[in-house]
Parts: sequence; C-alpha cells; structure tokens
Amino acid sequence: MSSDVRFTTENIDQYMKALAKAYRKLGGRNTPAEIILIGGAAVLADYGFREATYDIDAIITASSVMKDAIRAVGDEFNLPNGWLNEDFRKTASYSPKLVQYSQYYKSFYGVVTVRTVTAEYLVAMKMMSARQYKNDLSDIVGIIGEHQRKNAPLTFDRIDRAVRELYGSWDRISADTIDLVKSALNTPDASALYERCRASESEAEAILLNFQERQPDQVRETDIATVLAMAKAKKNKGDSQ
Repeated sequence: MSSDVRFTTENIDQYMKALAKAYRKLGGRNTPAEIILIGGAAVLADYGFREATYDIDAIITASSVMKDAIRAVGDEFNLPNGWLNEDFRKTASYSPKLVQYSQYYKSFYGVVTVRTVTAEYLVAMKMMSARQYKNDLSDIVGIIGEHQRKNAPLTFDRIDRAVRELYGSWDRISADTIDLVKSALNTPDASALYERCRASESEAEAILLNFQERQPDQVRETDIATVLAMAKAKKNKGDSQ
C-alpha cells in the first residue's frame, strides 16, 4: 500500500484507542476483539530503533462490525484504505501458529486487546520475508541489537526453534539471511551493521522506484531480486572502470 501517512509508536496507540472506541460504540462492551500486531507495527510497539511504518499488518479476531470501525477511524483521521489490514496472510511469512506466540501489549476501552509477536518469532517472520527493499533485514538486526543492549540477548537456538515451529524448516530462508542473523548475534554492538542494512535497503528502494518510473507496472514481486541484482552489477561495473 503506497501512502504518505506514517504510523509511529505514538499514533499507533492513538489509532488503536480510536478503533476500540468506535468498535465498542458499534458492537457494545460485551463484544471483545483481539488484534495481534505483525511486522513493522510490532517492531514499533516493542522496540525503539525504528521510526515509522506505512500500514499496520495484523491478525484480527473480532465481530463483523470491526470492518466498519476500521473504516470509521480511517475517515476520522484521513487514513488510507487498508491502513489496518490482514493482507500479510497471503505472504510467505504468515503462519496460523503466530497467534500462539504473541504477547500482551495494551487494552483499550475494555473491548480491544492488542498483542505483538514475541521477539524470536518476529525475527523468524522477517527472515522468511527478507525483502531487500523494505525494513526486513534491518529490523532483524535492530531486534537482536536491542535485546543485547537490554542484557536479554536472543540466541540462535531460540530463533531456530521459532523458524521450525512457524514454517517447519529453514528450506525457504536464504543462506545470506542466515549469515546476517549469525553476524548480528555475534556482534557485541550491532549498530554499525544496522546502519549498513538500512543504507542497502534505502538504495534498493530507490532503484526500484526509479525502475518503476521508467517502466510502470513492470515489476512483479518475483522480478524484484533480478532487477536489484542487475542494478548492483551495473553499479559495480561502473565503479570498476
């Protein structure tokens, strides 16, 4: 979803509170709902290294009036359609077992409980996505780094268990992504690695935006890796001349 609206730690809480208010108004106080924040929204809720995301991915368990409540909040705050969505269910990173590995975040108006995905399972999700042009890789490093600074470090064994419990095996996770995780786990201060990942992601995003401007609607998800590899090869060739 392309949008200029930025969701931050502060306004996510604001929108969740407004959503709970609208949901309670429509469904009454005896109709509870649960929202499990996924991806960037979960990172924002639980960590301090990321500034924003552009939509809120979630697992939503609620009555049918939740859709109306989401639309009402979108209209109230001029948010884009799909500002809160479950589209990630169609992606490789989704697993129905995610519900089992969530933790309490906050409750609003006594009817909406918001939860987030616990650390190693969030890392596992990000490893499965591993999009070069998004925040997936830097989020992995950021999560690992924050746990190190809090003296509550993650371990490879915990991440290994999370990957296997969510996806059955490591078969669909690239060797480069695994190497990145091991590097982050073995680095006492992962801040420099985080900055390198963000710079690489920003460069990849700029390459794709430039390509799409020149060839609109030509980039499919399955083509992105090829486009980025070609751009990197062209850049390396230019640097060597």
